[in-house]
Amino acid sequence: MRPVAISPDGSRLLVTNTPANCLEIYGLSAGGLDLLGSVMVGLEPVAVAFANDNEAWVVNHLSDSVSIVRLDDIPRVQQTLQVGDEPRDIVFAGPERRRAFITAAYRGQNHPRFRPDHLTRAGLGRADVWVYDRDALDGSLNGNPLAIVNLFADSPRALAVAPDGQTVYAAAFMSGNGTTTLAQDVVAGAKPPPATNIDGKLQPDTGLIVRKVGSRWTDESGRDWSAQVMFDLPDLDVFAIDAAAEIPGVIRQQSGIGTVLFNMAVNPVSGELYVSNLASLNHIRFEGSGETATTVRGHIAESRISVLSGNRVVSNHLNSHIDFDVAEGAIYPPLQVQKSLSQPTSMVVSPDGTRLYVAAFGSGKVASIPTEQLRTGSYEPSIALQADLPGGGPAGLALTQDGVHLAVYTRFDNAISLWDTASGNMLDRQVLFTPEPDKIIAGRQFLYDARETSANGTSACASCHVFGDLDHLAWDLGNPDASLQPNPNDYVTRSIKTTLNFHPMKGPMTTQTLRGIADSGPQHWRGDRTGQNRQRVNGELESIEAAAFKEFNPAFVGLVGRSEELPERDMQAFTDFAMALTPPPNPVRRLDNRLTTGQARGRDIYFNVDNITGTGSCNHCHSLDPEQRHFGTAGLMSFEGQGIAENFKVPSFRNAYAKVGMFGTSGNFGDRRYRGNQIRGFGYLHDGSIASLLDFFATSTFNFPPPVADNQLDVVRFVMAADSNMAPVVGQQVTLATGVEEAVLDRLDLLEQRANVTGPLPECDLIVRGVLDRTRFSALFDDHTYIDSAGQEWGASALREAALVAGNVLTFSCVPPGSGRRLALDRP
Repeated sequence: MRPVAISPDGSRLLVTNTPANCLEIYGLSAGGLDLLGSVMVGLEPVAVAFANDNEAWVVNHLSDSVSIVRLDDIPRVQQTLQVGDEPRDIVFAGPERRRAFITAAYRGQNHPRFRPDHLTRAGLGRADVWVYDRDALDGSLNGNPLAIVNLFADSPRALAVAPDGQTVYAAAFMSGNGTTTLAQDVVAGAKPPPATNIDGKLQPDTGLIVRKVGSRWTDESGRDWSAQVMFDLPDLDVFAIDAAAEIPGVIRQQSGIGTVLFNMAVNPVSGELYVSNLASLNHIRFEGSGETATTVRGHIAESRISVLSGNRVVSNHLNSHIDFDVAEGAIYPPLQVQKSLSQPTSMVVSPDGTRLYVAAFGSGKVASIPTEQLRTGSYEPSIALQADLPGGGPAGLALTQDGVHLAVYTRFDNAISLWDTASGNMLDRQVLFTPEPDKIIAGRQFLYDARETSANGTSACASCHVFGDLDHLAWDLGNPDASLQPNPNDYVTRSIKTTLNFHPMKGPMTTQTLRGIADSGPQHWRGDRTGQNRQRVNGELESIEAAAFKEFNPAFVGLVGRSEELPERDMQAFTDFAMALTPPPNPVRRLDNRLTTGQARGRDIYFNVDNITGTGSCNHCHSLDPEQRHFGTAGLMSFEGQGIAENFKVPSFRNAYAKVGMFGTSGNFGDRRYRGNQIRGFGYLHDGSIASLLDFFATSTFNFPPPVADNQLDVVRFVMAADSNMAPVVGQQVTLATGVEEAVLDRLDLLEQRANVTGPLPECDLIVRGVLDRTRFSALFDDHTYIDSAGQEWGASALREAALVAGNVLTFSCVPPGSGRRLALDRP
């Protein structure tokens, strides 16, 4: 998010080494970069900002924490602040710029106000900005935030500061674009044509995506469906926060900027706000050649820079030079493709305000764009103003105060480079340490690299599967020009198989995360990537999941627009990478891994009420068995019941908590009241048409015992807190130093307890790093004892006492099982 920062005096450069969980410290000079040291922070550090020349704050995405790092003397983590779930960005602003602003999702075990039952409450913002006054920190777990500003939006990502430091801008990450899915029973018999595929086979009944245009909800034919939409979408994108107020709060909000908002930057002269974003085109139906219908082939989402000045928004399409209306298989002129910029992320503005430097993550470039073109909406791509980067995947930029040198962090090769902005020459490049295996590094580019995976250089898989996750939209990616495909998949027992063939016109389906697909069976909602053609890879028969993933290769042609499929070697590398993507710990379940009373009641119903669907218990279909790597699915298909035309593969529900934000279902069940403003247009079921799990349980498929409403709510509570691949405690950390409060010591007790858990599955390894007696210290917790890197054993009480001596400081972190020896002792 903000992986690079330059100190106020210009002498040091910091880089968040995300895969190594470290902050790298470089000396910065005209001659290049000099590695001065490294400090382990939390898991997945993604943003860093200087508070002053000797203090930096690091945002740890997976640890739900902020590390305050002292850079003088022996670099060390001085304090750890627990914040909300999956924090992403940090800036300093307000009086004397002593206030820290941090974005995080409104959820998580460390949030002082969030409660699991808030996931079933409409009208709540799901985004927070945590505000700290550096002069008012205390020794508690949260560190005494000055305010937690709630935003009526989905999880936030980017922050930016006005030139005078008095206003902070916060952006929703996946803010949506005013689209939603109407349930299939609402639109039955009234969908726009075509109704059959190329072979004349009638499509199954499906839902329909509609878009808010002015005051009307319309489909692609212009038909008005407003009466069937039970909510509204204000689609708020950017929020202005009064950073100088006694208690900071939102003073303005703006919509209509983009669908996926990556980053922001402020012009230091004009004060204009630049927002790098994607505008998703999910209101257009179908993939494929487009011979008989519309298609999004090669034109999935538009990469844009939007300029916000007051309430005026000017959006610049970065690839307006591309003619998207070309025949399938066509090869674009190389000079045209070279101009393309895909997935703009980090941005910085020159000191004189005339140039915006943009990192095009999917193009392996940094572009220098005249801000006058952006202001007037007259942007014109120019190869002369683009620099190709070694390594690829530029994710972070930092500019020296004089604008002479530009630091660029590239994620694909995990490297930092220094550039001369006048000549465009690279002055130095340093590759950071990474523990990632070579096959992971080799496969990452195929998720993002639009130059490699599309014909026109504008889109990639990550245009929808954003950072390997999802975009919280539904897409109707059927293909009227294709034929039926046989369904060979296995079903759960006692389930009626009615889908003998997969129809190519499948209707709207929400984007599914790639995280956790290695244990989820055939791919796609319907399981129509079946994985039947398994091959031997490196002497072993590949999994069904790996074979199924390779069946996406044709999508590079039919959807992304490539002229031909990826070569077999590249698709294997992409598969190896995708199979390693892992969901995060559940932020709703207690850190001690226990269930609340309501969640426990829901678990009993989930497993033990055998006639809840007519075919068995909830677990009969949604298999939940972490020891077997079943997290809501065993990869089998099931009969979906009344109102669903086709059978579907039983999906995992590890990310059910992340889909909250739509209330008001269009279908003829559940709560049919108009529910007012919502933050999301898609909810649950394959097409996102069911707003909440409570509406889902209100369908005729389920037969809950009385009291029905109470039992439905308890099962929702359990599902929201269900197991994930990693235990809830993974990533959690505390720092011990003089002045910490008792709650910090109590949390360390909890971390040690969870590290001692060995069955049925281990939960975490506990490591400790810091400074004792002016010497770097590192140790691994092993069966109630700490063993340091020199082989000395420490009792838990003795190590705590040592940490609380003035001048000493130790940070204890729970890390994934099996990784502790490497992280603490540098041993396999």
